[in-house]
Amino acid sequence: RERPVLIAVDQSHNMFFGSQVAFKSVVAAEAAAIICWTTVDNGDRVGGVVFGDQHQELVKPRRSKRSALRFLNTLASYNQDLLQHRQSPSLADVSCLQRALEQLYRITRPSSNVYVISDFQTLNESCLRYLRQLSLHSSVTAVYIYDMLEANLPVPGIYSITDGAHRSSIDTHARKIRELYHQDFTQRLSSLENTFSNIKIPLITIRTSQLVLAQLETWRHGDTGSTQSAG
Repeated sequence: RERPVLIAVDQSHNMFFGSQVAFKSVVAAEAAAIICWTTVDNGDRVGGVVFGDQHQELVKPRRSKRSALRFLNTLASYNQDLLQHRQSPSLADVSCLQRALEQLYRITRPSSNVYVISDFQTLNESCLRYLRQLSLHSSVTAVYIYDMLEANLPVPGIYSITDGAHRSSIDTHARKIRELYHQDFTQRLSSLENTFSNIKIPLITIRTSQLVLAQLETWRHGDTGSTQSAG
């Protein structure tokens, strides 16, 4: 039977980060595009929610290339907006993921396939409630995007860093600091995996430094242990 696909794609300021190959926002967009065109090829309906810090836009799922292109054009527009608005949002706007999931929950029909693509930095209890409700009647998959610099500091040296508005430097000579930095990432990733496992939602991890298609194909063939239960 028909299984419509809905994709929620994070294009907030947290995703405007990258140290190798591409920004997290670009990798998220590429993953969404692959899922989108695969759905079109399968003859199913596709749509979703693209969300940034201040706004979000819904494209209702339809079975047409025109609908897919509208979704991807919206995604491209949000991605380009990140180049123009580099300032961090106010504290009132940190729940952009929550707002997107709320809208996704309202339009998702039972037996849908739902993909949530984000770095999940604004994941909170309200987000988890919507994800639990979605997973009761649909197949939900979380796609976690991260950059290698979030996992490991670079080789010993002094590096210049910028958020687009301010410039600073980072000293990575101390081995202990590099080890603690990696340990902190490992703990955060483990916590995220446990959180999604507790609500029975598979988690795919995608690094910005590797080909997105290859990483998604690894998941599809069940080679990633934490995502073998994906439908």
